[in-house]
Amino acid sequence: MRFEPLGQKMFTRRNWLLRCSILINVAVILYIGSQLMIGGGNNFSNGGGFLLQEQQVGSASSAAQLQQQQQQQQQPSAKNQNQVVEIFESEEKQLVNANAADPPAAAAQVADGAAGAPQLANDSGAGAAAMGDPAQVIGNIGAGGVAVGGNAEVNNSQSDGGYIVTGDEKELEERVRSLINCFDHDYHQQTLQRGDFWVLQNYVRAEHGDIKCHESITYTTHADYTFLDNLVPLLERWNAPVSIAMHAPGTDFQPTLDSIRYLRECLPGSHLVRAYTTFHIYFGTKHIPKSVPKPHEVFKTGYNCTLPPPYFNVSSGHLYKAQKKLLYPVNVGRNIARDAALTHFILASDIELYPNPGLVKKFLEMIARNEQYLRRKAPRVFPLAIFEVEENSPVPHDKTELQEFLRTGKAIPFHKRVCASCHGVPKSKEWMSANETDELSVFHIGKRTGYYVHWEPIYIGTHADPHYDERLSWEGKSDKMPQGYALCVMDYEFHILDNAFLVHKPGIKVLKKDNRRAMLSGKTNQLIRKIIYPELKIMYGMRKGCAI
Repeated sequence: MRFEPLGQKMFTRRNWLLRCSILINVAVILYIGSQLMIGGGNNFSNGGGFLLQEQQVGSASSAAQLQQQQQQQQQPSAKNQNQVVEIFESEEKQLVNANAADPPAAAAQVADGAAGAPQLANDSGAGAAAMGDPAQVIGNIGAGGVAVGGNAEVNNSQSDGGYIVTGDEKELEERVRSLINCFDHDYHQQTLQRGDFWVLQNYVRAEHGDIKCHESITYTTHADYTFLDNLVPLLERWNAPVSIAMHAPGTDFQPTLDSIRYLRECLPGSHLVRAYTTFHIYFGTKHIPKSVPKPHEVFKTGYNCTLPPPYFNVSSGHLYKAQKKLLYPVNVGRNIARDAALTHFILASDIELYPNPGLVKKFLEMIARNEQYLRRKAPRVFPLAIFEVEENSPVPHDKTELQEFLRTGKAIPFHKRVCASCHGVPKSKEWMSANETDELSVFHIGKRTGYYVHWEPIYIGTHADPHYDERLSWEGKSDKMPQGYALCVMDYEFHILDNAFLVHKPGIKVLKKDNRRAMLSGKTNQLIRKIIYPELKIMYGMRKGCAI
């Protein structure tokens, strides 16, 4: 029988322990590498990139401490340490190669890392932003430029309902997702009561499906069916989701349905209507139609496209609303359309106002750039300058063309001949003379005070902004004033966009005498002064310079 010398036996045991040490270290390194690969992706389920970075740093630090303790206990040789370093370098190369296979994702990771923690470190209030606190959230973008408090799930699928549909734009989509603290909304049909109104929410749904909250902007609006000739011209320029609340009491219900059928089936632009437009219908509880088909029954029979559109050559006097002397509940429609919007950003506008093409994409690119003015702590909205053009004039497509129209007198500022102060935009002369640029940016930050104390801006905002007062009607005027007062008291900033604008359906408005509206306007002013304004002071408070 052969016996090994005692020294050789101890050497063999030490060699075995060193090999075990190497295996343990390799396992630890592989674990760290796997965590880096998981954390380096697009997962913001913990509320933002900054929180994820903290977790990664903590995990790496703990693993490093464990590795150091094991090395101190086992004291591997210099040769074995070099082997461990070589293995780590090999794993690191594999990580680099894996990221190189997806350049946009890797670029997004670098951008998020560069724009995340350092900005938070430089802004003491950045980490305090909370969901629903407009003093700390800019369109729900954290003051430090990183989303906070959100739990949006990652969805790498492309959407054909927003403008983000190509692989080249995926990086922009992920960047916007990381900056916006938003939640995806359900997209299903409901029958609801809203005060004295029945609401058929999502009654006719757009075919874009469940669009994600960060992917686009929703144009929210309201109308009766006589205004639906504006929908296709609007969609041709907007090319993004539209949420429209249709007022259809009594016998107006059927021509409203027929108009929707016509728009979806009979026009060259019908594909845009089907793809992007969601119709909600509402009517008073005392003016319910004789029958209301279920949503799946609406298109069982198509529209005879040889017939003229139901809204063609129909005056407002023919409406059930006019025959019953009903007031148009404009703010009920505005709020219905806005509340049903699936996207974080919304443009609450009127259906006769057409935006300049490409606005959605350029706006989200501006958000993705996350420039300094987007990191201010005050809440904000993004107003658009509004213009009118002559009746037979085309609608300008960009600011350069608009400037030519203004120079030749084909275009004027909106309501210049009706109520110039209602839509006068701060720095409007400077805005009109400034040259167009390739990107969208903030031209000027204004307030609703001084000369602009009664300004009625139309703007890109979010679901966090105050609602419109549903007691007010279109006929009584001043329907936006209470909301404007609330924005002022809450110290909203109005970030006027440099190359974005709206143009009213061709035809310049002039002041017309309307005795009925003048009487209703007087009653509305009394309602605001005696009831609504005291309520607003209790609910929102007061601020010097704010008026209603």
